Amino acid sequence: MIRLAGIDIGNDSVKLVLNGQNEPIIIPNVISPGYERHILQEEESPLQALDVMVYSPKLKKKNQRYFVGLLASEDQDNAELEDTDNKATSDQALIVALTALAYAAATSGPSQAQPQPGGGFVSADEAEYIIGTGLPVRTFAQFHRTFEERLVGEHEVTFLSTPKLRGRTIRVNIRRAIISVEGAAALYHMATHENLQVRNEELYYGCIGVCEIGALTTDFPVVKRMSIDNQFSTGEQLGLAAYLDGIIRDVEDQYGYKFPSRAKLIQRIRREDYTIQLLGEGQADIKPIVDQYFSRAAQKIVDLIRKRWKKYPDIQCFYVLGGGAAALRPYLIEAAENMRLRFVDNSELQNVYGYLKLARNRLNQLEGGATVV
Repeated sequence: MIRLAGIDIGNDSVKLVLNGQNEPIIIPNVISPGYERHILQEEESPLQALDVMVYSPKLKKKNQRYFVGLLASEDQDNAELEDTDNKATSDQALIVALTALAYAAATSGPSQAQPQPGGGFVSADEAEYIIGTGLPVRTFAQFHRTFEERLVGEHEVTFLSTPKLRGRTIRVNIRRAIISVEGAAALYHMATHENLQVRNEELYYGCIGVCEIGALTTDFPVVKRMSIDNQFSTGEQLGLAAYLDGIIRDVEDQYGYKFPSRAKLIQRIRREDYTIQLLGEGQADIKPIVDQYFSRAAQKIVDLIRKRWKKYPDIQCFYVLGGGAAALRPYLIEAAENMRLRFVDNSELQNVYGYLKLARNRLNQLEGGATVV
């Protein structure tokens, strides 16, 4: 049995959705070197403590222990992707993606491995996948084959101190990876039903501009009748990460409070919790700092959209999508003034659902093959 999955290997987080399941798995794209943890109280959820050994022939360090996601976001030695990183060649991106696929397999069905008396398992669970995923506009043409080659093949993930999964080993066999363009995949999801029939004729048959704001890149695909315009589609090496890093710096300079990672700051912003605790029972409101940086980011994005629209006036409407769109929405609306921009709810999840649909569409075009669920 082969699983079909969409996986958005975002620079801030990895989002994964299995075919037939609406609820995505979201893991912050943060790793740190793993070690034996002193556990005073076990975490409630496996996602809170992803402690894994990852083996892959595609990694420079082929068999290493890592803390991944939320566990790594608290660690002082953690690593987040920087603007010089390319997710198509990044070991970190592959480590978090494989951990997400292994977690999905471990939690979506009964284990076939036999437990042994001392803990752990005698054998490994096999998880075969066909996945849909994507790359930014600027890196797609040059790196989509490299990305596909790194993903496809056999990998292995062992959960170590992770609650409820301790000792489980998952052999992740990616049989096929279908690579799409970020932003365009989101539009495909918005334009089609689950059965891939047309849901929104304006989006499906029209000329639509997309601004997909990520952590490190912002993509501007132009999609005409569901085909990407090669001439006018472009991307910028600009994302929310630089502004988040600025907020973290200013908060530390002004209040002596250090966010251990961008992921921790993003969690606060999503909860609209802008009050930080200071030494000696004091508190401080960091919203003015967030407003300052996010207003600057929004103005930059709006200027870029206006520039793209002027170059290609046939664009009927512009959708602003991605995790950055969710964070910046009120600031973008203010900066846009009389230029109408379109937004959707859960904009950070539109790509991953689109990747799943595009993978399903590609498989439907192939004859025969193994059973896919």
